[in-house]
Amino acid sequence: MTEERAAGESQDAPKFRCGTVAVVGRPNVGKSTLLNRLVGQKLAITSEKAQTTRHRLTGIVTLAHAQLLVLDSPGVQTRERNALNRVLNRTARQVADDADVVVFVAEARGWRDADERLAAALRPRGRPWLLAINKLDAIKRREALYEWVPRVQAAHGFDEVVPISAQTGFQVDVLAEVCARWLPEAPPAYAADELTDRSERFLAGEIVREKLFRLLGDELPYESTVVIESFEHDRGLRRIHASVLVARDSQKGIVLGRGGERIKRISMEARADLESLFDSRVYLELFVKVRSGWADNEQSLRAYGYE
Repeated sequence: MTEERAAGESQDAPKFRCGTVAVVGRPNVGKSTLLNRLVGQKLAITSEKAQTTRHRLTGIVTLAHAQLLVLDSPGVQTRERNALNRVLNRTARQVADDADVVVFVAEARGWRDADERLAAALRPRGRPWLLAINKLDAIKRREALYEWVPRVQAAHGFDEVVPISAQTGFQVDVLAEVCARWLPEAPPAYAADELTDRSERFLAGEIVREKLFRLLGDELPYESTVVIESFEHDRGLRRIHASVLVARDSQKGIVLGRGGERIKRISMEARADLESLFDSRVYLELFVKVRSGWADNEQSLRAYGYE
């Protein structure tokens, strides 16, 4: 299914390639899971909730002959209900505009109307445009892909198509090699052992927000975010104080839970992930604060780290 095309190959030994690869698509198609699988480390947070990914995040993938700077992005929101949605959509489109290669991620279960609209809006001009068919493990008959993938590839001009499973890792290495072929010739931008351009402080806030999204279930207030108030590194211990911001007093009780049970569990699970990520002991203290209207105020969004 992958169309083989030469991308500046020659008879000589291949030169090193380096560039940005944007991972775009509608919400919940597995973009963040794909970034984590490519990097080999959990950097991007994941959950089944929409708006889990809210920030631009670069994962650094270093191969023997190439370095991929993989840009994760928010799923494009179909309705811009407030300033937060508008900022998320701007971020997603900017990621696609900035990249050397754009990878559109869709689900193997079928091409939806939302995919159609988004692919038409994000299709780059004059740059490689790849289709990753994710969640191959979720379908019984892989032959079913031939019922719609050739039509979609022709309609949207995808240069190559790669079926993958970000969850199991199936053909993710193939996707990395395909992306590498389309990158420009350039030296590596980062050392081989670097995994992201983001700070530990940023990653800590994201891990806490992931637990918030996962543990609150249907009660999750979408107008919530996490702000790291202080981050200190004292030898083998990282001391982190963070605030969960919500928009209304009623949401504060949801996050705290009866007797503070929920916020304690959020803190406990986040601390375990942070200790694994940082390979050190972590002291984490969480507070819940009400900031009315923060999600519809672009100045507040910038103050809280939204691009």
